[in-house]
Amino acid sequence: MGKRGLSMRRKESIYGYIFILPFIIGFIGFTAGPLLFSFAGSFTDYNITSQMEFIGVENYQTLIVEDGLFRTSLWNTLYYVLLSVPLTTLGAIFLSALLNQDVPGIRFFRTLYYLPAILSGVGVYLLWMQLLEPGTGMVNLVLGWVGIDGPNWLFDPDWTKPSLILMKLWSVGGSMLLYLASMQGVSKSLYEAAEIDGASRWRQFIHITIPMITPVIFFDVVTSLIGGFQIFQEAYIMSGNGEGGPANSLLFYNLYMWNQAFENFDMGYAMAMSWILFVIVFILTVINLKLAPRWVHYEGEDK
Repeated sequence: MGKRGLSMRRKESIYGYIFILPFIIGFIGFTAGPLLFSFAGSFTDYNITSQMEFIGVENYQTLIVEDGLFRTSLWNTLYYVLLSVPLTTLGAIFLSALLNQDVPGIRFFRTLYYLPAILSGVGVYLLWMQLLEPGTGMVNLVLGWVGIDGPNWLFDPDWTKPSLILMKLWSVGGSMLLYLASMQGVSKSLYEAAEIDGASRWRQFIHITIPMITPVIFFDVVTSLIGGFQIFQEAYIMSGNGEGGPANSLLFYNLYMWNQAFENFDMGYAMAMSWILFVIVFILTVINLKLAPRWVHYEGEDK
């Protein structure tokens, strides 16, 4: 390659770096910089108004060994994730299968079931607080029609987290839309061949539809898992502006971290909590990625 070719490549490289410079500056200033700052701050005693004082792993030691509310918040979050992720995934798949039918008016129902996914968060939480009111709420009123004595939902520690899971199930429209698009992308020839072989609709769904949409299931499970560990708004609003609900049953991890940072102003402690959460989510994501080849099927891949 001549000098002219090298000069052109050098100019192209320079222009390329110039074009991506805004992203690099933004990444360093708003992502990498704060990330490194929080990691360093997790080893300090820092409350915004005072200078950082290095205390080593004391924040982590206090969290894991001494802080009972830390363990409570972690358990509440794990409870929510372990129940909400499978239920919302199954609910979205079931709903998308029902809406993947060629019947009159199906577009109306698709729109209807998708609407909760685009409604404003705080407004939805306030609406559900009224619906779940033990005495006058619509949920208990409907249960009473069929002879069921409804629980005290947001006032009973045993029912507070199921209340949030119920609300989450109501808003599976976003995931439903992903599954619906994925189902409609499955080749019709597969169903025709299965029908010729005498396979029932149920067997077609289990052995054709589900395997072909496993990439979307995998994506939804991973993102739902990460989102579940980040639950905050629901707990903050529905527990009484961050109070944690009855017997701290709604004191989720992010809510407790928020209280430490912006109520107690113990920033170093909150930073340590954020890194523990990062490690937990990272490990679970890696496990999902390692297990994915065993059950996720990509069309056209060699087995």
